[in-house]
Amino acid sequence: MNTRVLLIAILMLSLPATQAVEGIFQEVYCQKVLAGFAPIDSSVYRKYAPDREVDISHLALDVTPDFKHRTVAGRAVITFKPIARPLRELRLDAVDLKIASVDATAAVEAWQATGQHLVVTFASPVEVGREVKVTVEYSAEPQKGLYFRTTEMGYLPGEDQIWTQGEAIEARHWYPCFDSPNEKFTSEITCHVPEGMIVLSNGRKLSETKDAATGLLAVRWSQDKPHANYLVSLIAGHFKKVEDRYRDTSMAFYTSPSDIKEAPNSFEDTKDIMTFFEKEIGVPFPWARYDQVTVRDFVAGGMENTSMTTLTDKTLFTSDSENLRSSQGLVAHELAHQWFGDLVTCKDWSHLWLNEGFATYYDLLYDEHKNGRDMMLYRLHGSLKTITEITGPSRPIVFNKFNDVMEQFGYLAYQKGSWVLHMLRSQLGEELYRRCIKTYLERHQYGNVVTGDLNAVIEELSGRSFDPFFDQWVYRPHHPELDVAWSWDQKTKLAKVTVRQVQKLSDDVSLFQFPLKLRFKGKSGVVNRDVLVKEKEEDFYLPLVDAPEIVRADPGVELLAKINFSASAAMLRAQLTDKSDAMGRVLAVEQLGKRKDLESVAVLKTALNEDSFFGVRVEAAKALRAIHSDAAFEALLASREQSDARVRQQVASSIGAFYRKETFDTALASAAKEKNPEIVGSYLRSLAMSDRPEVAEYLIRMLDSKSYRNSLMDSAIGAMRNSESSQYLEPLKSALQRHEKELSTSTLVRGINALAYLARNEDKKESVRQFVIGYVNDPRHSVQLSAINSLGVLGDVRAIPALESFASAAKESSERDAAEKALGALRATQKPSDSLREVRGEILELQKQNRDLRQELNTVKKKMEAGSTPPNKSGTPVRPKPAGAKSAR
Repeated sequence: MNTRVLLIAILMLSLPATQAVEGIFQEVYCQKVLAGFAPIDSSVYRKYAPDREVDISHLALDVTPDFKHRTVAGRAVITFKPIARPLRELRLDAVDLKIASVDATAAVEAWQATGQHLVVTFASPVEVGREVKVTVEYSAEPQKGLYFRTTEMGYLPGEDQIWTQGEAIEARHWYPCFDSPNEKFTSEITCHVPEGMIVLSNGRKLSETKDAATGLLAVRWSQDKPHANYLVSLIAGHFKKVEDRYRDTSMAFYTSPSDIKEAPNSFEDTKDIMTFFEKEIGVPFPWARYDQVTVRDFVAGGMENTSMTTLTDKTLFTSDSENLRSSQGLVAHELAHQWFGDLVTCKDWSHLWLNEGFATYYDLLYDEHKNGRDMMLYRLHGSLKTITEITGPSRPIVFNKFNDVMEQFGYLAYQKGSWVLHMLRSQLGEELYRRCIKTYLERHQYGNVVTGDLNAVIEELSGRSFDPFFDQWVYRPHHPELDVAWSWDQKTKLAKVTVRQVQKLSDDVSLFQFPLKLRFKGKSGVVNRDVLVKEKEEDFYLPLVDAPEIVRADPGVELLAKINFSASAAMLRAQLTDKSDAMGRVLAVEQLGKRKDLESVAVLKTALNEDSFFGVRVEAAKALRAIHSDAAFEALLASREQSDARVRQQVASSIGAFYRKETFDTALASAAKEKNPEIVGSYLRSLAMSDRPEVAEYLIRMLDSKSYRNSLMDSAIGAMRNSESSQYLEPLKSALQRHEKELSTSTLVRGINALAYLARNEDKKESVRQFVIGYVNDPRHSVQLSAINSLGVLGDVRAIPALESFASAAKESSERDAAEKALGALRATQKPSDSLREVRGEILELQKQNRDLRQELNTVKKKMEAGSTPPNKSGTPVRPKPAGAKSAR
């Protein structure tokens, strides 16, 4: 037996016998699998849409939230018909719901709440086509799905609120449901709240009445067109609103009362976006109204619930931020979802790009409509760099071998999905593309789709086969990586362009086939040529009148590919003066940033101060930062006066990348006179490198500064953290204590993290440890997780008992996961031998598995006991009921 196995055996002897045995089992995605004690890799199982044994036609919820105790009591009525065969059992998703009773219009034999599901067994099978209503009385203390924001939790007095989040599978935590996107139904919600609160939900408001007995308002909403379960929404609380109207569609924008002044800034584009989308998409807005509601500490940026989008309150901003802040992109993205995702919904999460890719792309199309083609192409270029610079294992857009459904919500569904649509639009032409999308939506409205449905419409209307296109861009991973070179033969007047595909080939990644546009500009004008690339290396010979001064590959930004095309300095300078080609100028600036010569610095300085497109000026500031020479620094210092705040901020950020006295002098002086808090923040962050006393004094003063959502304090905290200086520990802790009640959650989280990070190398950590521990039970989940994680960063082993109280919890939770990681980090600081450290890690994992398995064994035990229960007089086995459950009626 080797040493490592021996250590494991010795340590396991100190565990209870059942722990040592049970800890061997591994959990595999919603089920336990025993396979000769071998761990099972859950990634081998593909995830498909679940069977639809019934067709759910309507969901009715009647709920009463308890704001003080953060619980909800409710009644759910689900109307359905069996689809293909008689139904004996109805299985609903219901996580940790306390079921009080189950009744139905068909006789119920029994029901069982497993902690994950509610299983209703009918006395006799319900025949196909028969409509049945099941009524479930329940209560819950939801950890997901329905979220409370109350004064007791540290939020502003008088601004209590609740809100829900269904995507991807969170609705099951606050009501019983079929929690998958491949089922659609109409819905209604009645919510009982204290008088003075506003209740919002999907569709139209039908009534609002006061219950004399309870004093609560009963507000009823109805969504009369079918939608998916994850789009069911409920928001209640204290709000104010601004309103508008688009034709017959009412539009409102709700915020907490303290934020209403900023609401018009975020709301102002909504009507214009709606107007553009109806024209571009060709399908009228499909719902009764369109509202947007900002809520406290939302779990995402936005959520496209049917007819009513939920938004993070971080999207709100003041006019002081100029054009550095805008809600345009977020508003456009979520509004586009009302067609793409809500009207037509992906059948399962592997086809999520049909929701998110469309919403991302139509945000870009609106940006083109409002701000011009160059803006759209510049943003596409930015997302192209994001996609092509990601390293690591690649996978296709359509992918169903995920462990957690939230793994799907990444750049593949969003950025790459939008790029697929952009390439389709480029190849089809704008008019044919619009007809295809209109037909796709009309054909599948209020239904579900997979990628093949989009492909079928495009092939039908274009007469072309798009199977190869979808195969390489959607069903296969990666993208082309191209080395492109050119040369000129004066004798034959031929331009030779060589294209090499240099991506690493594998069983999954193959050669791509695609059209590539080439553009040549010279004294005789502009020549465009199209070539079809399909080989690993190809030469293309193109006749021209004279030698080109500029050569561009993919000049229209129409190809998702990483293109390496090195041009001469003379060509780059010519490209930078081409006023008709903004993206050519952007690319020229990026390449000039790789040069160190004074001439390149000079032309970049000119571009920074004179180019007509802000994107070129922003990239010129970045390029000067990359050059990082004395001349580049002087060019940036001379370019601080910029009318466009986006450029001014980039100049400030680029100056901050130089470690020199002038940087700190400039940052202090410029921050004092700059009016835009976002740009002041950039200067503050640049001070992190300085150890000058006046810099420390200034940053400490900024901890007491007043700004919208503590943005200046936020920036000062970031600078302190990056400084690695312990001189900020006591001032930062004191400031957090002084301002705790007025801090946004994100600022408090940033402060807690910074404290732990700055104190991690200190000998005395008692004060910081006690401060951080004070937040481990904070009712704000993000604050609690921040405190738990920060204890791991702090590296004080005296925090272990506090962390173990979370790590030993029987129930799986994000707090337990965070505590286990923090404990691992703390124990690593004790520097045991490598073998012992590995053993301890395995023991922690065994303990975790043991807790999971104990729950499963308890469930099995209950089932076995239930099976051994003698039948009653009627011959029907008496099934045990959950605690607090009532008999089914």
